[in-house]
Amino acid sequence: MFCQQCEQTAKGQACTVIGVCGKKEEVAALQDLLIHATQGLCQYSHAARGKGFTDSATALFTAEAIFSTLTNVNFVPEDFAVRIRRAVELREAMKEKSGANFTNAAATFTPATDLDGLIKQGQAVGLNTEENEDLRSVKHIILFGLKGVAAYVDHAKILGQESPEVAAYIDKAMSEILRDDIGLDELVPLALECGEANLKAMEILNIGNTGTYGHPVPTEVPLGVKKGKALLVSGHDLKDLDLILQQTAGKGITVYSHGEILPCHGYPELKKHAHFHGHFGTAWQNQKKEFAEFPGAIVMTTNCIQDPKAYTENIFTSGLVGWPGVQHLENGDFSPAINRALAMDGFPEDTEAGSVMVGFGHNAVLGVADKIIEAVKNKDIRHFFLVGGCDGAKTGRNYYTEMAEKIPSDCIVMTLACGKFRFFDKDLGDIGGIPRLLDIGQCNDAYSAVQIAVALANAFDCGVNDLPLSFILSWYEQKAVAILLTLFHLGIKDIRLGPSLPAFITPNVLNVLVENFNVMPISTVDEDLKAILG
Repeated sequence: MFCQQCEQTAKGQACTVIGVCGKKEEVAALQDLLIHATQGLCQYSHAARGKGFTDSATALFTAEAIFSTLTNVNFVPEDFAVRIRRAVELREAMKEKSGANFTNAAATFTPATDLDGLIKQGQAVGLNTEENEDLRSVKHIILFGLKGVAAYVDHAKILGQESPEVAAYIDKAMSEILRDDIGLDELVPLALECGEANLKAMEILNIGNTGTYGHPVPTEVPLGVKKGKALLVSGHDLKDLDLILQQTAGKGITVYSHGEILPCHGYPELKKHAHFHGHFGTAWQNQKKEFAEFPGAIVMTTNCIQDPKAYTENIFTSGLVGWPGVQHLENGDFSPAINRALAMDGFPEDTEAGSVMVGFGHNAVLGVADKIIEAVKNKDIRHFFLVGGCDGAKTGRNYYTEMAEKIPSDCIVMTLACGKFRFFDKDLGDIGGIPRLLDIGQCNDAYSAVQIAVALANAFDCGVNDLPLSFILSWYEQKAVAILLTLFHLGIKDIRLGPSLPAFITPNVLNVLVENFNVMPISTVDEDLKAILG
């Protein structure tokens, strides 16, 4: 086992015995083998594209396969066995269409007939096989970025949106990082192209979300609970939440958001459900304690699941999420979770715990752009800070709480993703009626942050790097890698990244990033604020 794709990798280097996420060695091997098998498929799919043949079903499978290996998505060995064999079936079908004949191991791989055999095959094709550490570093940046892109592609497809250009890039990049004759001169542009593909993936996901559920509007979300039956929805999937809200209507169940479902309260077509009441808990890494205390059923959509052994009978998975022994819900039927919620006690009484505001996507913020621009010109707003990204359990993340608290009162704090839970419930006041804390949304809503930045740059007739805007980001998993590559693709500089730098970035590769983008690790809050504001 060799896994270093997340921020909490063992000893800051790699997980080699068991994943910090709970991933066992056999699952790690099967994930590596699925990536290997999918690379074989991508080679032929890429070749077929050169002949004008594409297949959207194959492209979707490719995205799902890659996404299923992202941190905290799926831990079920049998699920990977099914996908590995399916990848080879699709590879052979695509081979016929392409007319190509690749001879490398990924293109000729034949899966073992049993699970133990597959695990042994996976152990032989791990991600630590590239001897040149700098080449391995950039290949891993691309692969991990692809996992983030694939997640957004999957989310978008669920809502009917797809991009042939993004699918083509995935095929190409998965094929290129297989090459043993490729150098940094080709890999670095390929990594920046990953950022471009991710921008497009986030764009089509935004179209899917807003086209289906409307543009988010500023919305107050209670943090307290209502007496009665309860169902908690976590993850990122708006369609699953929508189906749950429809299927629980009139059944006396209050539906709560958890984690990155929080911003869903701002979408008009979701917030119209009166029983979609409020938000329970904080970020994903606290779920073991919070889920054990929740007196209702829990549905995990997309990624972020942890070992649920203390509440296995109360939790359900959907989509690509899986955990051994947890019931998986298929075909949009959430009745098992609903029945479990009805069978449980629920909350004994109403409680008040304050509230938070969500719904400040680019449509809402740009709707008051004239007020923001005037406030900047009048020096009422001195600076904008984007403080967000992934949350996690590793020490050092209190930096982001302290940063939000210490940012001066004449500055705006924009936030997104689960990193917001370090400070989402703090009252930072307002500037001329504009809230100082603007929750832009989920991690994929980095697209909204980009749109806001570009609009401000156009309004002030300058580049984004010339704006009074600073990016202070926290990372944990591979969607954060994809978003960072998007910012690099857009030429955004001076990004501060923490709480630690990725283990898969070598000193030489870091130097390239520093020289080209002046990316830097966070230091102390006081030092960083002084450097930014003077």
